[in-house]
Amino acid sequence: MVGVKDDGRPLFLQIAEQIENAIVDGSLAEEAQAPSTNELAAFHRINPATAAKGVNQLVPDGVLYKRRGIGMFVASGARTLLLERRREDFARQYVAPLLAEARKLGMDTEQIKKLIDVWGDQE
Repeated sequence: MVGVKDDGRPLFLQIAEQIENAIVDGSLAEEAQAPSTNELAAFHRINPATAAKGVNQLVPDGVLYKRRGIGMFVASGARTLLLERRREDFARQYVAPLLAEARKLGMDTEQIKKLIDVWGDQE
């Protein structure tokens, strides 16, 4: 897991995002046990309560669930849920503004597709 950084966002949100990233990239599989709050706190050198707050952020969303006396586990379907949410966020954050700017420039859908194809081929 990558360490938390001072990017202005609360540490507990960064912890939650790191767990989500691990689920999305497959390094934390569905039904696998998530790192404990003590492990996260020690690794990131943060207060265990902060780590717990980050982990607990993912429970109401159905990403993690608690097995009493054992710990937190990745829920079945968590990866799909996160991918869907991130795709929606991606569209809202990047695609919608791109389309709005393209319209201002008088570009139609075909021109935008061609532009994406050209830039995509450069990768």
